[in-house]
Amino acid sequence: MHQHPSADARGKPVDPERAAAQAPNTGLAPEENVLATLEVDLDEQLRFTKRFLTLTHRRLTCSDREWVLNKSLALRLSDHAGVGTLELHDSETRLGVWHFTLGAQVQANRLVEQFERAQAATAGQPLAQQEDAAQCPTCKALLPPDSDECPTCARELATPPSTWVLLRLWRFAKPYQAQLITGFLLTLASTGATLVPPYLTIPLMDKVLIPFQTGQSIDSALVAWLLAGLFGSAALAWALNWARTYLLALVSERISADLRTATFEHLLRLSLDYFGSKRTGDLMSRIGSETDRISVFLSLHALDFATDVLMIGMTAIILFSINPWLALVTLLPLPFIGWMIHLVRDRLRTGFEKIDRVWGQVTNVLADTIPGIRVVKAFAQESREAKRFKDANLHNLELNDKLNKTWSLFSPTVALLTEMGLLVVWAFGIWLVSHQEITVGVLTAFIAYIGRFYGRLDSMSRIVSVTQKAAAGAKRIFDILDHVSNVPDPVNPVPLPAVKGGIQMEGIGFRYGSRTVIRDLSLDIRPGEMIGLVGHSGSGKSTLVNLICRFYDVSEGAIKVDGVDIRRVAVADFRRHIGLVLQEPFLFFGTIAENIAYGKPDATRDEVVAAARAAHAHEFILRLPQGYDSLVGERGQGLSGGERQRISIARALLIDPRILILDEATSSVDTETEKEIQKALDNLVQGRTTIAIAHRLSTLRKADRLVVMDRGQVVEVGPHDELMAQQGAYWRLYEAQARKEQEAAAVLGDGGSKEQA
Repeated sequence: MHQHPSADARGKPVDPERAAAQAPNTGLAPEENVLATLEVDLDEQLRFTKRFLTLTHRRLTCSDREWVLNKSLALRLSDHAGVGTLELHDSETRLGVWHFTLGAQVQANRLVEQFERAQAATAGQPLAQQEDAAQCPTCKALLPPDSDECPTCARELATPPSTWVLLRLWRFAKPYQAQLITGFLLTLASTGATLVPPYLTIPLMDKVLIPFQTGQSIDSALVAWLLAGLFGSAALAWALNWARTYLLALVSERISADLRTATFEHLLRLSLDYFGSKRTGDLMSRIGSETDRISVFLSLHALDFATDVLMIGMTAIILFSINPWLALVTLLPLPFIGWMIHLVRDRLRTGFEKIDRVWGQVTNVLADTIPGIRVVKAFAQESREAKRFKDANLHNLELNDKLNKTWSLFSPTVALLTEMGLLVVWAFGIWLVSHQEITVGVLTAFIAYIGRFYGRLDSMSRIVSVTQKAAAGAKRIFDILDHVSNVPDPVNPVPLPAVKGGIQMEGIGFRYGSRTVIRDLSLDIRPGEMIGLVGHSGSGKSTLVNLICRFYDVSEGAIKVDGVDIRRVAVADFRRHIGLVLQEPFLFFGTIAENIAYGKPDATRDEVVAAARAAHAHEFILRLPQGYDSLVGERGQGLSGGERQRISIARALLIDPRILILDEATSSVDTETEKEIQKALDNLVQGRTTIAIAHRLSTLRKADRLVVMDRGQVVEVGPHDELMAQQGAYWRLYEAQARKEQEAAAVLGDGGSKEQA
């Protein structure tokens, strides 16, 4: 019989025999195999403890208890408020219950899955026919059901960037390949032009200067031609260098601009769960500073590298054509320099990626603090935020110091090797001159060429640093570009006809990672109907709204609009029919008119004003200094909460959506403002399918039906009066809220009486 591996609460592989030994009184029979284990870390009072549930193909054991598997047993898994629960039932009663923290959710899922397989085997299906448990190929931990991602490996740091990642930039360079080829030809020509002057020093020394020292007259015509050649080659090299530098700088700027645009556009297409795991400052750093670094590399350093390679190659050819033995002596330091470059490259590569990550932490502090400066000042936490920035900046400084220590040793060592190489060439060249193997002019030209040769070697060694910086930056950019959205557009999208607004949810389920949030939920909303979603915090209301908006895709079942599965419709086409009013409305920096017209940029001023009137925002807008052209400040800080909310409602009204989502639209305002907003909402919901989540249950009395949710499931559906008469879950919620409001009113009343006294 096949023995399935298991995993511990941290997702690491667990040896079945060791796991069984840790579970007291297991007493495995000789042919009994452990299928799964679970470390139960909470007791019945939710206090931390340590016990093991062990499942074999014959029984389930825990401590000194065991249950032989039979077809009447059932193992049920649920979670709520960060605590997972396993319950074992037979046909009549509950036999056992275990609680655990959600860090062990993956192993709990596997335990239930293996339990069901073992049950199937007891019913007559051989266990050997069951599919083998999926394992992570890296750490051998069991994978979660319906997932190819290992939760353990997903937390590991990404592998260091390879220099080869820079070759992926060809995707963005390809549209400019004609300009790049022209730039390469200009580089080749300019390099050739710079190699002419040293060669002209041979006749200048051997046919002009040395004969003159021996008493011969100077040939003026020859000198004029040689000097003209030196000047002409220098002027030609300057012109060619200017042309190729300007051309390739233009190309590199366009490549980096295309890279920024492509990265930002791809970022906008990613689903919300990606942004939930990223910091704003880090993403800003990637799109901003990383693309700038790549641009500098392409426009300057890549160009220098190509020039260095050409210069070294062409110089080596010339040196060997002049004197092969002297050329071999010239190349002696090259293997040592290459070995040092290889040695230092990996340290630089990993170091620069660490620096990039830490710099992202620095920008994260800025991205958190500056938008939240009002909260920082309100709680007098300036010194705390200054310390956060100082600590992040200090960490960045420490990593840079560590990297500079390596680099500061590398660069002078390369310079020392080249100087020693030059010394050897001088010594060997003098010996050759003394034996009349070469002339003084040849040695002089050799020294000139060697100066260029070693200079380019030193330049190439310095390029190692900037290359690794660019590679680290390119990797962070491609980390975004390679990320696939969890809410993809269909390959062949179905056009959405005139939307009526009917929504059908058919057995939908949804998980945040391994945590189940929505379970087997079915609901049919008629076109034009107003639905109120109510329930305790964490019951799944906002998640359901997110699924309807397709910010996330369901894990099970389907959501349909007018009978069409929303996953078959292009995301942008579908969301054009949805209006969203959030609890905390977000306004962009700009004018009020621009914010209202955000969903319909081509709206006329009359349409903007009409939407503002319907949202009861027109009057306060006219009281502002520039009316509709008044700047609202970043995130709308120049307006009150109620004013921002009414602008948000006007923004939703302007696009005239068929489906309207109201997520706690009045929960954060005072009573008077709530009345104004409620009037605006009454205008907004007319003739539209509306799904409203409200903090105050009394605001949902106008809803056609109320949907009561608990632990991701619908427990009650009906009008307000009908649900109150049933005295079920909704009645308990309503009564509890009413008592809180009465207690709050009583406290305020007592305070007012004391003040009057």
